Amino acid sequence: MPTILVATALVSLFALGSSARAGDGPPAAPLPEPKAFLHEVRDRLHTDDFLLEQYTFNEKQTERRLDAQGNVKKIISSSYEVYPSAEPGHTYRKLVEKNGVPLTPEELAREDRKQEKKEAKATRTAAQEAARQRKENEAIDDIFRVYDFRMVGRETLKGRSAILLAFRPRPEVEPATKGGKIFRKFSGRAWIDEEDLQLVRVEAEMVDDLSIGFGVLAKLKKGTRAQFQRQKVNGEIWLPSEARFVGHARVLLVKGVHVDSLSEYSDYKKFTIATEAAAKPEPLK
Repeated sequence: MPTILVATALVSLFALGSSARAGDGPPAAPLPEPKAFLHEVRDRLHTDDFLLEQYTFNEKQTERRLDAQGNVKKIISSSYEVYPSAEPGHTYRKLVEKNGVPLTPEELAREDRKQEKKEAKATRTAAQEAARQRKENEAIDDIFRVYDFRMVGRETLKGRSAILLAFRPRPEVEPATKGGKIFRKFSGRAWIDEEDLQLVRVEAEMVDDLSIGFGVLAKLKKGTRAQFQRQKVNGEIWLPSEARFVGHARVLLVKGVHVDSLSEYSDYKKFTIATEAAAKPEPLK
């Protein structure tokens, strides 16, 4: 599951929202003071992994494999029901549909049994929660260390005012976290909801190759693009709505793959734990 930090990865495929222009009505309000604005955004920022642990939702993944000319060779789709897990920083993604065909009751039961085995071994202690929170804060701090942010202007996205920021890695800054090493491979733009100070959209492009597993598992090529979109759910919380990745990768040192991958998130419901032994989802109010 891609994170906000991830901001785990993100592309310019969508048109910009409408911007105020000189002569189009009353003068636009002045932009916020950049340093104070970024400080407030940092104070409200959490990874989406942390937020999604509190909800059930549906996730649909569609992967289009392309040839060198960009023509679609193959389409693979998977749909999941996603639930919180007893293991900190993780969720239970239950496969319910493959390439448009629902799983049979037997296959669904098999998915549940696999998860039950994982949950039986999982623990969630205060120390683990503290460690997870510490790592989250370190990762978020690294974003503001690694990137040079520039305030570009104000735009309207879906009827809401957003501040547009351009970002690029600072070449002189050495990342302190694993996430920071990934962040420095991207430059792009981010839209921040001006009222809620929440990240709405990120569009980014890789400025250097990114090796996964020392390049043995995969290598993502420079020029790969990604886009990440969030929405306000029930007027009270911002959660992911879409993540898209378009680019070229070399897998297992040999195979080159051109991929257009889309993840869509929907049907969020607050997850409430009544006891340690039982839990049930209930609609957001």
